[in-house]
Amino acid sequence: MTREKSPDREKALKIWLKSGRLKKLSEIAAELGLNPSMVRRWKSVDKWDEIPITGRPRGAKRGNQNAKGNKGGKGGPEGNQKALKHGFFSKFMPQDPEFMEIREIVETMSPADMIWENVLSLYQRLIWGRRITHIKDKDDVTKVLTKKKPGMFGTEQEWEYQQAWDKYNSAIKAEATVMKELRSAIKQFIEIAPEKDERRLKLERMKLEIEKSKVAIEKLKKGDGSADDDLIEDWVKAVEADV
Repeated sequence: MTREKSPDREKALKIWLKSGRLKKLSEIAAELGLNPSMVRRWKSVDKWDEIPITGRPRGAKRGNQNAKGNKGGKGGPEGNQKALKHGFFSKFMPQDPEFMEIREIVETMSPADMIWENVLSLYQRLIWGRRITHIKDKDDVTKVLTKKKPGMFGTEQEWEYQQAWDKYNSAIKAEATVMKELRSAIKQFIEIAPEKDERRLKLERMKLEIEKSKVAIEKLKKGDGSADDDLIEDWVKAVEADV
């Protein structure tokens, strides 16, 4: 079954044209409550930049009768998926509404959009990780129950104590791993994104901050730098200001 064209697709184009082709796609997406990647995809597929200044839609002139007398074909049966590029595989996919909604969004995304989403996801992991692994001070000790079983004189329990320096060391290693993946994703995006893509500038700034943080982490591993917890917290705030 052919998917109906989203009414927001036409709305997005009209908003862009009405702004004199100056309004940012991210702002259009926010106005319509859409994923910015979807609006960028529409602009690329529908070739908005090639629309004449007069705004006349493509196709034959009004009154053209080239198709007069053509009854057209019968079309495929209900449920036919021949028009889908990967229709053969789509019938084996889960038909869950949420899954299909995600699939529809993904189909509108370009490779650059997909990598951008990965960049955002990794960045979110970095921020969230800092919140989870935050250490108050050197006396911040975590007590974890590791074993609990019935005994002769009541319940037997075993506890594990995680010292501040152990938790900090684990946090640094985990953060370094995420930053390595983030740097790789940023590099991929910059390599394939259009020169005028508004997201490139944000990533260039983020890339510089990640490099600074990488150097700081290496110093901490070697014991050459300050173990102040605010070190990477400052980096997070700096990147947040640019994104």
